[in-house]
Amino acid sequence: MEDTTPLISCDQYSNSIEQVTVNFDQVTPFVSVDEMIEQSLEANFGCAQFVQAVLVSLLMVFDAQQAFLAVYTDAEPTWHCTDNVACNSSSNICSLSKTSWAWDGTAYNTIISYWSLECASSIITGLPSSCFFAGCLLGGFVLSIHGDSSLGRKKLLFLSCFGMSIAALATIFSTNIWVYSSLRFVTGVFRASIITTVLVLLMEMVGKKWRAHIGIISFCCFNIGTLSLPAMAYLNRNSSWKNLYVLISTPAILYCIVAYFFVSESPRWLFMHGHEIEAIAALKRLTSVNNQERLNLCLANNMPSNREFVSPYKSDLCSLFKDFFKRKWPLKRLLGIMTLAFGIGLVYYGMLLGVGNLGFDIYLSLTFNALLEIPAYFLTFFLIEKCDRTSSMLAFSIVSGTCSIISGVIGDGRKLLQIGFELASFFSICVAFNVVLIYATELFPTCVRNSAASMVRQAITFGAVLSPIVISAGRQNDDQLVCYGVFGLVILFCGLFTICLPETRGVPLCDTLDEQCMQG
Repeated sequence: MEDTTPLISCDQYSNSIEQVTVNFDQVTPFVSVDEMIEQSLEANFGCAQFVQAVLVSLLMVFDAQQAFLAVYTDAEPTWHCTDNVACNSSSNICSLSKTSWAWDGTAYNTIISYWSLECASSIITGLPSSCFFAGCLLGGFVLSIHGDSSLGRKKLLFLSCFGMSIAALATIFSTNIWVYSSLRFVTGVFRASIITTVLVLLMEMVGKKWRAHIGIISFCCFNIGTLSLPAMAYLNRNSSWKNLYVLISTPAILYCIVAYFFVSESPRWLFMHGHEIEAIAALKRLTSVNNQERLNLCLANNMPSNREFVSPYKSDLCSLFKDFFKRKWPLKRLLGIMTLAFGIGLVYYGMLLGVGNLGFDIYLSLTFNALLEIPAYFLTFFLIEKCDRTSSMLAFSIVSGTCSIISGVIGDGRKLLQIGFELASFFSICVAFNVVLIYATELFPTCVRNSAASMVRQAITFGAVLSPIVISAGRQNDDQLVCYGVFGLVILFCGLFTICLPETRGVPLCDTLDEQCMQG
C-alpha cells in the first residue's frame, strides 16, 4: 500500500505559510517532481541562479589553462649560434657541438631545454601531451559514472578540479620526462569530467527557457582561461616552466576549497536519489522569493507522490546501464552524437594546436584564436533559441569543413587568403563545439545524463588525441592540404550524423529512460 504521508509535513512550513498572502485556490498543485522543478526555476533567471552559474563556470578557467598549458611548457625553444665558423642558422642542432650554439633566453624555460631533449624523437617530446589526453580518456570512463551515482554533480566537479590542480602542482617536482609524463597523465584523469559536469550542473539549475543560455557563461569562462594563458606565459617567458605550473595551479586549489561551500547540488540529482529535504532546500536557494512562497504552499498541501521522487535505478546503476544498452534509441543517439563530437574535437583542437604551422608567433597565435571564440559565443547565445540544434550543427559542420579544405588547397601561395579561410573554419567549429556540448546534455535523461555527456566529451578528447598526428603529418610533408584537407573531410563526414539525431530545442529535461522514450 502506498504511503500517502507527505515527505515534508505541513508543520515544517506553518510559520512561512501564515505569512503568505497567496490564494491557494489559484495555485495549481504540482503533479510531479519534474513539473515542480520546471515551474519553480522557469519563471525568472534571478540573482541566486546567476551567482551559482558564475561560481560553477569559473572552474572552466582552470580547465582551459591546463588543456593548452603544454603549448608553452613543452615547446621547443629557439636557439642561436655562438661559433659562426662551425655553426649557421640552417644547421642541424643535433650535429653541432654543444659549445657552438646556445638557447635563446634561459635554458630552463621549457622541458625540452631543461632536460636536453632537443635531439630526442618526436615520440619522446610528444609523450607528455599524449599522456595528458590519454588520462582524459581514462578519467572520463572512470569518474563520469560517479556523477550520476554516489558523488553527484557537485562533489565530482570539485574533486576533479582539485585533483587536477594538485597533480599539476606536483609536476614541478618531476626529475625527468618519464615522471613528468606520468603526472600529466594523472592531471588528465582528473580533468576529464570537468567541462561536462559543469554543463550538466548548470542545465539542471535552471528551467528549459534558460537552459541553452546558461551554458554560454561556462564557455565564456573557458575563453577567459584560454586568453589568460598566453599572457601568463609571456610574462613567464624568461623564467622556468615550473613557475607557470605554480601560477596556474595554486589559484585553482584555493578557489576549489572556498567555492565548494557556496555551490548548491543539482535539485534534480538530489530528488532522483531520494534526498528530498536537501533537494527542496537547494530548490529554494535557486528560486525567487515569490516562487518560494508558492513552493511552500504546494509542498505543504499537495506534495507529489513519494514514488515520483525516487529513481528506480538509484541503488542499481548496473541495471540502469544494462537497460540503456538494451534499448536501440539511446544507443543510436549516443553513437550519433559521439561521432559528431569526434569530428568537432579533431578540428577544434587541431586548429588551435597547429596554427603555428601557418607561421604565427607562438603567443599571438593562441591569443588570436581565443579572441575569435568571443564572437562565436555571442552568435551561439543569439542563435541557440532561434535555430534547431540539428540544422545549426549540420550547417556549421559544412561551413567549417568547406573552408578548411579551401585553406589547404590555397597553400602558402596566398597567405592572407589562406589564413582568412582558416579563421572562418575555426569560427564555425567553435560555434559547433558550443552547441554540441549543450545538445549532449539535452539528449539523455537525468539518470544517465552526466555519464552520457562525458562519453560525448570522450569522443571530443579522442579527436584531440589524433589531431597532433595530423598536424605532424602536414608539417613533415610541408603540405597544408594534408592537414587542413583531413580536417575538412572529417568534419564534413561526421556532421552528416546530425541527421540521425532528434531535435531538443525547447523540450523539457526528462529524468528516466522511460520518460525520454515516451517523449520521443
